[in-house]
Amino acid sequence: MKSVKIVLRNYKTQETIDYNIIPCDNKMAQDWIVALEQDVLQKSLHLEKNYCFHGFPHTQRDLEYLCKELNRHIFTINQGELDYHIEEWFAPDVVRFGPEYPIGRMDDNPNFKGLILKHDVMNILHNHFEVLEGTVENPSKHTENCTAETRYAIRQLNLLCHEIESLCMSQRKVVQNPYWTRPSQITQFTRTPRHLLNEEHRIGFLDNSYDRELGGVYMHWCQIGKTLMEVYRDEHAPVLTETVCEAITHLQYYSGEFDVEWGNDVTFENAPWHKDEIQGFNSWLFENGFDPSNPQLSLGYLKLGSVDLLNSFGTKDAQDIWKQMADYLDIYKIECGSSSATYDYHWSSVDHEQLQLENLR
Repeated sequence: MKSVKIVLRNYKTQETIDYNIIPCDNKMAQDWIVALEQDVLQKSLHLEKNYCFHGFPHTQRDLEYLCKELNRHIFTINQGELDYHIEEWFAPDVVRFGPEYPIGRMDDNPNFKGLILKHDVMNILHNHFEVLEGTVENPSKHTENCTAETRYAIRQLNLLCHEIESLCMSQRKVVQNPYWTRPSQITQFTRTPRHLLNEEHRIGFLDNSYDRELGGVYMHWCQIGKTLMEVYRDEHAPVLTETVCEAITHLQYYSGEFDVEWGNDVTFENAPWHKDEIQGFNSWLFENGFDPSNPQLSLGYLKLGSVDLLNSFGTKDAQDIWKQMADYLDIYKIECGSSSATYDYHWSSVDHEQLQLENLR
């Protein structure tokens, strides 16, 4: 099967490095390669660089910058044509507890709040996005006649919410337990076509479950709504009433998009805390009338392939790889077979946002 080459650039010096993805030998990976080539690369779809590299604790896209961007997009929504107003205002101290609080495991001491995300605040933010955007099957009436600028601002509510969450988690981990810092790469494009998952694709949920491996490449979640796992984690295993279930969606689609795990392995076999969580999650599912072995529930990650770490970076040591990538967190080119696309812009540039707006008009 064709491999995928990702070229990364230091946008300040224009130097590049690259790595290769070796696809899995299964139907899901085969169909993903076709979607990546035909839907994304051959059509030169716009790569969303402002929502790409996550959980790298030292980054120019720091918490102050992300909150500033969030407030800017909220202003656009509030001043636009929608009959909708967001009252919240965001800053680092609003979205997480500061470093002046003790940092540690809250299981050991509930006062260890240092650098912990304030989930209630972020849930309110994400709910604004869900109301304004709707779902794939039921789009919101708010966006029917709004401008490209407003649609773009609404989309950023979701992207910035998740980027803030991953940044806060990694900045806490790098202080408390560096080994478990969780850098990742979310590779998504504007207006990417979606395709329905079939039964053969869904076998991957049972094969992989929620395991994540260093260099693992996984199907990007390309629809709106919370998963059962997100509800279990974020809302502390609630009883699934009709209200709670309203925003829960099971993955129905795949696309040419993909995610890359740059953190150390988290598997059922090597991480006791992960094993405990999955067992607790499965028990919670049974209690609420769900069968964890039902592939229609989309429980887990569909694995597409693996980065060839040794040939790409000369090592399998995660922290060494992060150091090599640190100045190159900008995708410049993607190649697959005879297809390729070049992305000669950067997330901080004015033309990047203009390109995104043009794709929404």
